[in-house]
This record gives sequence, C-alpha cells and structure tokens, in this order.
Amino acid sequence: MRPNLRRPQVLTLLVLLTGLATGGCASLMSNAASGLADSLSSGILNNDDPETVRAGMPSYMIMMDGFVHDNPGDPAMLGAAANLYASFGAVFVDDPARASRITARGRDYALRGICISYVAACDWRKLTYDEFVATLDGLDARHADAAYLYGFATLAFLRAHSSDWNSLAELPQAEALVKRYLDITGEAAKSSAHMYLGILLTLRPPALGGKPEEARVHFEKAIALSGGRDLSAKVEFAKGYAKLLYDRELHDRLVGEVLESDPYADGLTLTNVLAQQEALRLQAEADDYF
Repeated sequence: MRPNLRRPQVLTLLVLLTGLATGGCASLMSNAASGLADSLSSGILNNDDPETVRAGMPSYMIMMDGFVHDNPGDPAMLGAAANLYASFGAVFVDDPARASRITARGRDYALRGICISYVAACDWRKLTYDEFVATLDGLDARHADAAYLYGFATLAFLRAHSSDWNSLAELPQAEALVKRYLDITGEAAKSSAHMYLGILLTLRPPALGGKPEEARVHFEKAIALSGGRDLSAKVEFAKGYAKLLYDRELHDRLVGEVLESDPYADGLTLTNVLAQQEALRLQAEADDYF
C-alpha cells in the first residue's frame, strides 16, 4: 500500500511531472503519474469524511483527464480515470443528468483501457448479447483487472440510467462479464465482484429477469470473503434482496450489523462510512416500506 501524499508532496510531484514531460521522458511521467493515481486512490478510500472527498475528487478527475490526454495508450492511466469517474458519478452526484454524463465518461475510459490489452473488447458496445458472450472466452487472468474495472464502470453507468430501459437491456452482458471475471480469478477474485453481481441480479424484479436467490448467494459470498469488513455488501444485500422480497427480519438484521460495526478498515473506510449513512436512511424508512 502506497503512503498517502500530503499536499506539499503532491505539489512537488506535479512539478516533477511537468519537468519530465518537458524533457521528453514520457515513460517516466507515465509511471510517476500512475503512482500518484495509486496514492490518491488510497487517500480517498481511507478518508472518513465523505464531504471532503465529494469536494476534492473533481480536481483529481480533471487532473487524470490531462494525464490520459498525454498518455492515451496507458492502461493504468485509463483505469485510474475510469475508477475516479465511475465512483464519483455513482456515489456523490445527485443530479441524474450529471450522473449520466460522469458515469458514461468513466465507462468510456474503462473500455479504452481493456481494449488495449484485449482487442476483442473494442467492439463490446456494438455487439448483441450472443456476440458479446462469445468474446468472453478469450479473457484470462491477464485481463482480470481490466475486466473487473469495466464491469464496475458499467454497473455505475447502469445504476445512473436505471430508468432507461435501453440501458437496462445491457444488464445480461454486464452479468456475463462479472461471471467471467469470477471464473478466471477463482479464489483470488475481489470480494466486491460478488457484491456487484448481486446488485446486477437484483436491479430488475424477478418478473423482468431478476434473479434474487442467485443474488443472495453472491451477497453472502461478498460478506464472507471480506470477513464482514465491507459494510457496503450488507447494505446492498438489504437494499437489493431483503427489500425486493419484503424480508423485514433480514433487512433489519443487516442494517443493525452495519450500524454497530467499526467503519475503519484499510481501503474500506470511506465506503463503510457511506454504508452507515445509507443504513441510517434504510432504518428510518423501514416502517413505511414494510
């Protein structure tokens, strides 16, 4: 885990990057910028004040736009930009039109990133479901991180477009991609991938193709793999499954566990704090909903 950068260090590094670019050392700039992106990601994920992150992230998103402009073929740079845009659009943007634009940009960056290492992905947005699934056979462990990121960016995009039936038609492709990621990574899969699949399987009611019981398996797997430290998995389990099936007992148990937990965990603090805020909202609305 890279150490967080204090403001003076960030400014020093940015000056260094400018000098390297002027001197023609593009590869060194790419490596240093990628390191900065890693440090920023660590600092964001370990911050316990969501409003500070909400106010600060746009500056870093614009900075990553600049890095991508100067390094359009760098998968790491594209991945960092995709992560920032998808995360910000999914979590911090309340205006639907703005969330749509921001998550679309995140997904575009993610597609450009995986297209570099896996050429068959370049046409994913144009393919039918069967054509899309046929391309997944060529994905292997080398493409796991890029596939995971594209799946996450797609989920952020689809959630921002949940009222658009044309966008929701992409759900089966997203489900197939995350399942393929789980196949090629096995026991090394990120626990959050199971949570993402659970969300995808519950974005639609059963009558329209949702698969809540399959989703439950993945929510429980996400919780188990994180040792219960990822509180967002429990919140999504409560929102996606318990509310969908009107299971008040499960809903209240999950919400209670989230509220009673310590949110501080390396790489999870921000999402855990946000999960506790959402759990308070779910708790307050439970009587009206159930």
